[in-house]
Amino acid sequence: MLVTDHDILVLLLQMTLLLVTARVLGGMAQWLGQPGVVGEILAGVLLGPSLLSGMLPGLATWLVPQTAVQVALLDVVALIGALFLLLIIGMEIDLTLIRQQLRATLATGVGDVLLPFSAGLAIGLLVIPDELLVDPQQRIVFALFLATAMSISAIAVVAKVLLDLNLMRRNLGQFILAVSMLDDTVTWIMLSIVASLATGAALSVTTVAESLGIVVFFLTFSFTIGRMVVKRVLALVQAHTRHTDAMLSAIVVLALLWATLAQALHLEAVLGAFVLGIVLGQLPSFSTRVLRQLHSLTLSIFAPIFFALAGLKVNIWPLFEPHLLMLTLLIIGTACIAKTGGVYLSARWLAGLPHHMALSTGLALNARGATLIVMANVGLALGLLTPPLFSILIVMAIITSVLAPVSLRWSLNQLAPDAEEQARLQREDHLRDNHFARAQRILVPMRLRNEPSASDSQSIEAHLLEQLAGSRQLDITLLSVVCPPDRVAAQRFLGQVAPLFARQTVNKKVIVGGDPQQLILDEAVKSYDLLVMGASERTQASEALFSPLIDYLVRWAPCPTIVVQGQAVAANWQPRRILVPTNGSPASRRAAQLAYTLAANDQWCVLIVSGMVPDSRGYAPGYGSSNPAPVRYSSSDGG
Repeated sequence: MLVTDHDILVLLLQMTLLLVTARVLGGMAQWLGQPGVVGEILAGVLLGPSLLSGMLPGLATWLVPQTAVQVALLDVVALIGALFLLLIIGMEIDLTLIRQQLRATLATGVGDVLLPFSAGLAIGLLVIPDELLVDPQQRIVFALFLATAMSISAIAVVAKVLLDLNLMRRNLGQFILAVSMLDDTVTWIMLSIVASLATGAALSVTTVAESLGIVVFFLTFSFTIGRMVVKRVLALVQAHTRHTDAMLSAIVVLALLWATLAQALHLEAVLGAFVLGIVLGQLPSFSTRVLRQLHSLTLSIFAPIFFALAGLKVNIWPLFEPHLLMLTLLIIGTACIAKTGGVYLSARWLAGLPHHMALSTGLALNARGATLIVMANVGLALGLLTPPLFSILIVMAIITSVLAPVSLRWSLNQLAPDAEEQARLQREDHLRDNHFARAQRILVPMRLRNEPSASDSQSIEAHLLEQLAGSRQLDITLLSVVCPPDRVAAQRFLGQVAPLFARQTVNKKVIVGGDPQQLILDEAVKSYDLLVMGASERTQASEALFSPLIDYLVRWAPCPTIVVQGQAVAANWQPRRILVPTNGSPASRRAAQLAYTLAANDQWCVLIVSGMVPDSRGYAPGYGSSNPAPVRYSSSDGG
């Protein structure tokens, strides 16, 4: 196939119109309280054969692909959008959250997948007529695909609904998200097996076992050797670049590499991007700033075009023929009842959840949106779906995405948080805009010491970061700047200190140079969230607060800085009270934020002291507010 200048012209015009229309209608959908993906899909429906292109044939030559080359070009754009979308969805998979609620999640997941899968399998085998199948000889493979498509939940749409309804931090929201994560993972594995069967292999126990073995190999490789490779690549990029753009490029390269590997194993490329997203989401060294860049790039450009392209392929008018209309209603109705009912029954009987919580979970997981659209495109590319069946699945994605927030609002009227959950939500409110509660990558510069117990002086920093981490895992870099003769001694010294931070991910780095100030700042600009320094010795210079070096770094550091000063402490040191003098300045507010973060992770007590210096009239708030009484907060009170 030869790509002509006209084909390029048509592609550029299509992408322009699709992006503009998708962004406009997506914004309108959000304004109306619906997920933006609904408006983005409707943008394609508006421009496609369902409306404008169907009514104006002359316009269709510019909006709808007319040749195999134009179809192939748009399919490449759709593939890129799907890869990016599945990559960020994979990053949202929190394996820790699934493990924390493993029993209830597995119990609910049984009905979440089993009942819709069984219903879809029955419809695919018994109801769909031969004339709607691409190849009636592959009915069993098609039925397996339809069953998988009816089992899916769209984690992106579910998460968006939870955010819109302010449920993400509720116990219910966390549980729904955990079940949705498990659902997505299982159904994509199932799809990879179906995709292997659709390539032409005869359906048998041997072929199913081979397909499952390939999936198991791919997942095992990704979470063992692959995880180490990804971690090493990210570490190299962070060590040798100062800009997050390089990290974003590295992640895109890794996503393409994992998609290539999946495709080479006769799996779906989108499964490779999804698995890499899960791997990246579990690495503490992964910068949240890069994640925001990737979210912005995907959700503002690639995802709207991808969803609009799905709508562009839909022609709704044939679905109004009586037999297709009945089939559409049957498939969508069965999918909704099976998904909601399956989740409700398993959540109630197997997981033991209350009635309203089980019902709300089922209604939320009925949203299929983005994930079903990706899956429908995969089915179309594999030759398993005819245009009418593709249109039915896209309509199902739209309808279930619209129903989810409406039905969930209705069910939530009877589900109020209990006292324990309310207290947790209040504590989290205190930390919502707290940089220390979100800090992930920490830089800890250390001066080389030669005395035998040198590492004891770092115990305060270690204990502080351990408390700051809470349930998270931090990525800590221990840095020493030395002269060339001291390189070996510095490496040995960092090896002595590293066990103090044993519960976190620790990197040891020695830099040889004569300007420690600049070398530390050069390292700090490499996507670190926090700089922690120990000031164990006071300077004799009256103009320095700690020492000239530390004062300089505090002034010019590109990220928030903590300076720790104190004597070496015992390993069992357990502080429980924090004193925070405050005068309302930005620095004192940061100090209070740090104290709240430490207190939120344990039963610490924070004492906020705001004093005053009386003037000639008997009062003057020279330091803090006019209220001289200390204010006490503790973690149990939400501090």
